[in-house]
Amino acid sequence: MKVWIPHRAGLDLIGELPQDVTVEVVEHADQLPSPVAGVRFWVPPFLSGSDATALLHELPDLAVVQLLSAGADAWTSRMPTGVTLCDARGVHDPSTAEWVVTAILAQLRAFPTFVRAQADRRWAYDGVAPTDELTGKRVLIVGAGSIGTAVRARLAPFEVDFTLVARTARPEQGVYAVEELPRLLPEADVVVVLVPLTDQTRGLIDKAFLAAMPDGALLVNAARGPVAHTDALVAELGTGRISAALDVTDPEPLPADSPLWTMPNVLLTPHVAGSVRGLLPRAYRLVGDQVRRFAADQPLINAVVDGY
Repeated sequence: MKVWIPHRAGLDLIGELPQDVTVEVVEHADQLPSPVAGVRFWVPPFLSGSDATALLHELPDLAVVQLLSAGADAWTSRMPTGVTLCDARGVHDPSTAEWVVTAILAQLRAFPTFVRAQADRRWAYDGVAPTDELTGKRVLIVGAGSIGTAVRARLAPFEVDFTLVARTARPEQGVYAVEELPRLLPEADVVVVLVPLTDQTRGLIDKAFLAAMPDGALLVNAARGPVAHTDALVAELGTGRISAALDVTDPEPLPADSPLWTMPNVLLTPHVAGSVRGLLPRAYRLVGDQVRRFAADQPLINAVVDGY
């Protein structure tokens, strides 16, 4: 069988495969390395657009699509019948959790203000200190999956109080259902959003969600841009009542005229939480494992069901 992957580096990272497996590199959907017949396992590029998803229906023997992203929102509604979609759950846990912790600390300790002051060669102590701190904060993690668990583990040494929310409650693990957010949000100093983009989570961060956050709270969105209503986000942040750290926006790239660029209470990064040097080795360890499972007719891991 043929396996298509998007990175030449993956040829060395994927590990040993059965002799009847051929791995080919497809860097662009319009430059295919061989005829489409026989492609059973396809790994599309990161954050693939419509050009990549269009290839789905041109692969007559396709059985598995293995994403390199934790989110599967661009693919769930496009999968042909009989093709299994798998995400990269677990691959992005360390990098995204690092970004969340970095973003929280940067905002609470006023690093964006200090960076701007440095550019102006201005000693900003009197105008900023004392800063806020992470120690003792009440942290609400919306999305209690593998990344949420990784964030919790990395924040634990800061002596914070945690509340976790998931699609459904898990009382034995202390996880609340998303329906309880109106009650939980007013008690949170930091709200970290890590949910996948689905019909249920699209627009989750709306006017009511933001209004329920207490004065001085910090919103951290490392999920997907459309999880937030952009207009509601701009309006609430424009009051200065809360602050935000955003790795994702709607749309992306963020237009140059968006007010979010210039708000002093907003930290923006260009969807880079998972973009680290260790990503490809972790990703292709998963790909290799999945290909070996498929070739041996063993169950695949990370199969996407109902968008998750």
